[in-house]
Amino acid sequence: MADYFEEMGWQPLSDGEAPDGLLHLARLLRDFGMFDVLGEDKKLPPPAAKEAVENLAERKCTDADEKCAVCLKEYTVGDIVKILPCKHDFHPACILPWLEKTNSCPVCRYEMPTDDENYEQYRKEKLRAKQREADIENLHNSMFS
Repeated sequence: MADYFEEMGWQPLSDGEAPDGLLHLARLLRDFGMFDVLGEDKKLPPPAAKEAVENLAERKCTDADEKCAVCLKEYTVGDIVKILPCKHDFHPACILPWLEKTNSCPVCRYEMPTDDENYEQYRKEKLRAKQREADIENLHNSMFS
């Protein structure tokens, strides 16, 4: 089991290092939901990571009945399509400009990695909060069912 610092992605203070008061204030505001009240909890997603976009899988289209979900045009046999990790496929001319603006699939909102460290930390914190809620619900149900 991970200790507190590993779980939160922090390191203990080294000898002679003073705690950061602003960081403690930010954590206090977060813990009491003040960012939610101020509207700071809704961050717009940044573009997808360049490396993730460059490494998208491609395939040649063999079925003319499929459509691109962005432009709604049917693929022609032999078209090269880009495939996102969620298995949705698109014309490269349609999906590449989209991924330059946001990191999510236009169909299912699957989020690809980004180059923005702050957003990745925010996303990790959101996931941790969901997991804590599920754990609390599970604990409550196991105690009172």
